[in-house]
Amino acid sequence: MEADMPHSLAELLADYAAGRRLPSEAIEAAIATAQECRAGIRAFAEIDGRRARLSAAVSDGRYRDQTARALEGVPIGVKDLFDTAGLATRYGSPAYSENVPAADAEMVRILTENGAIIVGKTTTHEFAWGVTTASEHFGDTLNPWDHNRIPGGSSGGMAAAIAYGAVSAGLGTDTGGSVRIPAALCGVVGFKPTYGVLSTEGVFPLAPSLDHVGVLGRSVNDVRVIAAALGIKSNSFQTSPWRLGILDRTDDRPISPDVRRSFELAVSILGSHYKVVETNYLPSFRRGFEAFAGIVLAEGGIVHFSRHDRQYIQAMYGAETALRLALAEGATIGTYAESQQTRREFVYQLESAMSNLDFLLLPTCPCAAPPLGTDRITIGSWNGSIREALMMYTAPFNLAGMPAISLPMFPAAVDGMPIGLQIVAGRGRDEALLAFASEVEARLGVRPNGDERK
Repeated sequence: MEADMPHSLAELLADYAAGRRLPSEAIEAAIATAQECRAGIRAFAEIDGRRARLSAAVSDGRYRDQTARALEGVPIGVKDLFDTAGLATRYGSPAYSENVPAADAEMVRILTENGAIIVGKTTTHEFAWGVTTASEHFGDTLNPWDHNRIPGGSSGGMAAAIAYGAVSAGLGTDTGGSVRIPAALCGVVGFKPTYGVLSTEGVFPLAPSLDHVGVLGRSVNDVRVIAAALGIKSNSFQTSPWRLGILDRTDDRPISPDVRRSFELAVSILGSHYKVVETNYLPSFRRGFEAFAGIVLAEGGIVHFSRHDRQYIQAMYGAETALRLALAEGATIGTYAESQQTRREFVYQLESAMSNLDFLLLPTCPCAAPPLGTDRITIGSWNGSIREALMMYTAPFNLAGMPAISLPMFPAAVDGMPIGLQIVAGRGRDEALLAFASEVEARLGVRPNGDERK
């Protein structure tokens, strides 16, 4: 398909340090591929070629002078929900078409101060309030594996850009699965750390008690390189024996035959290396999703109605977001309190079920990428909205604030579409999670899906 994949970040940095490649060369290639990616699948909202080239020239000089920083010359993407100084930041909405922030978001600042170079802003569902990265105003972002399917969302542009080969890593956000869902559907890696570990300063909020900054990458090790620069290191953990909990089977959670086959194969491989137990006491994910949806509706309403009146929202927002905000007007302190109480009960039950585990393993999504324009999904006897289907396995860990990562499992048997494996740890165990995810990636032996794109 499109362009050759870039080096892994570790290889790229080693090439720079040894003088085998210049940052200016890598950035030029990244800009060209990003432009193709924008034209082909609409994964970029903005490409900042001029500033990227200027930054690359600085990085060339730093390698010559032996003053290179940790991420010197690494091309990255940044989801268009993060403020970027002097660069258009639309939050996926026509209401902010002319918005140019004066300062970088905190996580963007840290990466650029470590030498990373922003190639462009990747697309997002409007205000991150959706799972498809569709836009009636800017056009839908397409899955690089199959242009008739969604990439997932809301960080769909970031996952699609990585799978396409424009960059190896970048920043996304995750309120109910918005890093992990597109990672799973596009065949890349998506990491959501413990709630509050990475600052959301300078990131447009969706639901502040659920919002997380996350990292996407072509491989777990690429994610680890970026996470380390953000303060999450993962180099000093003893390997096995880990105790793994496996999602139990209940009618509460849908799962397609392709996802079930891939998950069971992954578990059978990992079972020869780790102690694996079936977890039979997980709380109702459907009940968790209902609490999640109530919290997002109330907090999202506060975010937007504190900024704009009804008339502006109806005139300037996309129809889907405007409809959600109309529904949000019906939220009350009472319904919000009830959702938060359900959340507390859900999290207590989840923590109890995971108390004797090192990690919980489950699918990231119950199905592979749905077709463009899908509103509802039927999986066996289960039927529901695409939002509920794709967030069923991910939103629980936003409620709990637990770190979680999605990495590729074996692709779907029928059409080869990517399928994601999700690994979850207890709060504060981000570094152990990343170290273990690298082990799992190596044991499964599933190559980055970009190596196999049609």
